[in-house]
Amino acid sequence: MNYYGLNTKCMIDHPELKIKQIRELKNVSQEFVANQLGLSIRAYSKIETGETQLTINRLNEISKALGVNPIEVLGFDEKNIFNFNNSQGNMGINHINIPEKLMQQYEKTISLLEDEVKLLKGLLGN
Repeated sequence: MNYYGLNTKCMIDHPELKIKQIRELKNVSQEFVANQLGLSIRAYSKIETGETQLTINRLNEISKALGVNPIEVLGFDEKNIFNFNNSQGNMGINHINIPEKLMQQYEKTISLLEDEVKLLKGLLGN
């Protein structure tokens, strides 16, 4: 463990995958992050695939674009968000611990989608 209470080995393992997972959880496109960084989509994609080495400065820029702390990126573990349980042949997903910012983003997205559904139903006359 280090100062931040994170497993140091976990922090070193594949930060590019952690960035991709957070980006996908936040429903943010590669294009959006690339634009925020002033990169082409291909150049940004190379960061997420590990083809381009991730620097501390770039990690800070990506974290800012995703609205998360760089330490949260390095210590991110999808197992802390979802618990995939395959007991008795049933696949279940159990909520464990979703950060407040992420929960707010989900709630905002759900609200926008609900409004869109109402609008579309209205246009269809349902």
